Amino acid sequence: MIRVDEAIGRIFAKLPSLGEEQVALGRAHRRVLSRSLVATHNQPPFDSSAMDGYAVRAADIVPGRPLKLAGTSQAGARFTGMMQAGQCVRIFTGAPMPIGADTVIMQEEATAEGNQVSFQKSPTPGQSVRKQGFDFARGVELLPVGVALTPQMLALAASANLPHVTVTKRPRIAILATGDELVPPGTSLGPDQIVASNSAGLIPLLAPFAEKVIDLGIVPDDPIRIEKALLNAFDAGIEMLVTTGGASVGERDYVQEVLRDLGVDLDFWKLRMRPGKPLMFGTRGRSLVFGLPGNPVSALVTATVILKPALKAMSGLADPFWPRLSVPTLLGLPANGPRRHFMRGRLSRNSIGYLEVTPFFETDSSHSSSLALADALIVIHEDAPSLPPGEMVEVIPLNWG
Repeated sequence: MIRVDEAIGRIFAKLPSLGEEQVALGRAHRRVLSRSLVATHNQPPFDSSAMDGYAVRAADIVPGRPLKLAGTSQAGARFTGMMQAGQCVRIFTGAPMPIGADTVIMQEEATAEGNQVSFQKSPTPGQSVRKQGFDFARGVELLPVGVALTPQMLALAASANLPHVTVTKRPRIAILATGDELVPPGTSLGPDQIVASNSAGLIPLLAPFAEKVIDLGIVPDDPIRIEKALLNAFDAGIEMLVTTGGASVGERDYVQEVLRDLGVDLDFWKLRMRPGKPLMFGTRGRSLVFGLPGNPVSALVTATVILKPALKAMSGLADPFWPRLSVPTLLGLPANGPRRHFMRGRLSRNSIGYLEVTPFFETDSSHSSSLALADALIVIHEDAPSLPPGEMVEVIPLNWG
């Protein structure tokens, strides 16, 4: 039985390289840059106005003395020619500055009578002017390798005139549930049957980091049928196989045996963590193979702590363990034993807006309702002493991406 950190290290050492691809901006949300985003032009591409008002020469302004209105500059239709001394130009936000102008005075500080415009006070030279390249300059790196593209980043890429980005390819995943007792949701239950729930949680948990998720459904504890399902998954060219249930070494736990027969090189199958001790990991060529526990809390917690960071790293994320926070616990925590405990908890804000966490003391690995109400896992390290209320603890938010 190995420690969580050692298990993660072994897994990361065997992550396959997936290569890269170009995708259009419209399909690039949450994809991870494999090449930095570099500006191809200056933004703005010309000196422009930051507000509606009048373009002037600052040196021409004497409060109360009018200037002659020479024309208009608006977005997409600039003032042509050169603005002469003693003139001003009506200008709108984003419009190019006329040649000869160096300042913009907002319209609220101007009085127009016909083609004569006077101003209330002398401006500061250059005020309300966005200089060429104010946002970014051609050749500047806008975004580094390893960031997951947000809507704000995609807008930046578009403003840099980039129709596509180069990102890391994502893995294809297959998920299989095993167990004679399992039936799909919506089934009329027999006396010895249990509704299968693991895949319903694992698929949406892992799908944001996958190119494709193949649901292999439920297979009973039959080595021949398990082998057939797994062969179909490997033949589909997956980079990750995830099974739930049947990974231990009991009389009817066949998954480990079948995986060995199919050429899977098993690395470990027990972790010093709770929930989730019976976690199996191995490889078959470029494919990573994970055997998760059958209990629903154990399956989702191990997927959150182990599989999700591995997928993030495969997809090229610079920090595959983000987000992790330190917040105070509202209740005291008992001393921990030799297994790292990922305790369920719920985040809230105190009276001044700071985050804090309330631990749930339900530890049963089949207790799905407590995990559904939790929005964080409190990380209690091996052999940690008891903690009083108010102490800082590390938490993994469950719903932050």
